[in-house]
Amino acid sequence: MDPQVVDLARTAGTTVVTLMATDTWNRARDGLVALWRRVHPERADQIADQLDATREELVAAREASDELSERELTTEWQSRLRRLLVAEPALAEELHRFLEEFAPADASQPAAGGTSMHATASGHGRVYQAGRDQHITEG
Repeated sequence: MDPQVVDLARTAGTTVVTLMATDTWNRARDGLVALWRRVHPERADQIADQLDATREELVAAREASDELSERELTTEWQSRLRRLLVAEPALAEELHRFLEEFAPADASQPAAGGTSMHATASGHGRVYQAGRDQHITEG
């Protein structure tokens, strides 16, 4: 399998689930449904329903601080988008445009609702980073 397709699907799936918890979700949802409608018009309504159901699951997972469920939803959409790209490679350009519209323009900035961290350690140095609470106990 083409590594670029896998990478694009991974990025797109993560972005899609991240966008579900933002104010831009309705516009992003419409863009995704239009993408599917272009190549699989018979499945577009089903995809719209699945996106809505995933959003409900994501909101519930976040309210319950259920990070595992959130990761599973992300993996699910990464897989769906990868299968779509494998079946319809011409959609890669459109998916790139979708990401350009909804993902951050500056790679150093996180996507809406996301976190971006960078660190470097050398020698015996340690780096501790967390997007949420972090508790470190060293003996």
